[in-house]
Amino acid sequence: MMLITAFVAALAIAASPADAGESPMIPRAGRAISGAGPTNSNASRQDQALSRGQRLVETHDCHACHTPMKKGPKGPEPDTAMALAGHPEKLVMPPPPKLDGVWGWVGSASNTAFAGPWGITYAANLTSDPDTGIGKWREEDFVRALKSGKHMGTGRPIMPPMPWSAYSQLTEQQLKMMYSYLKTVPPIKNRVPDYAPPK
Repeated sequence: MMLITAFVAALAIAASPADAGESPMIPRAGRAISGAGPTNSNASRQDQALSRGQRLVETHDCHACHTPMKKGPKGPEPDTAMALAGHPEKLVMPPPPKLDGVWGWVGSASNTAFAGPWGITYAANLTSDPDTGIGKWREEDFVRALKSGKHMGTGRPIMPPMPWSAYSQLTEQQLKMMYSYLKTVPPIKNRVPDYAPPK
């Protein structure tokens, strides 16, 4: 009987949702050490929300554009030292080529900048850096931006290829969980170039 109990306990620990969805790129925020009672329950709920937020960031492929690619031994690979830091600040895109009325666009090798008829867009720094990332963004700014398709929810339109209209289908609660997780991402100082409108 004790052997069966130990086996069931081991299975429960292995299947714990708190450990699901760990990112190979960004370690999840450390778990709070807390005592028994309500504090422990609150910490557990917060930990689960952060885990869900991380899963949403990863399953909605934020890394695809906001983590730059670098040259690796077998070809392009994510630059994990710049995870979610957006387009490298010193890499400025040239204007899009003239295609004689044909609609087209080009992207940088880092996969974080794109030039087309809308101008030149650069993937934003989503780390918690207060000066160059989203460290000073409020939760409502983040939610409004992805619901409205406007920078910080009030500014210029969010340009292609950012699929904000797809993100707008997420619930406010899901967007809040993504925001909470992104605020735990270690800050990386990387001032992404400003959007450049077409000339």
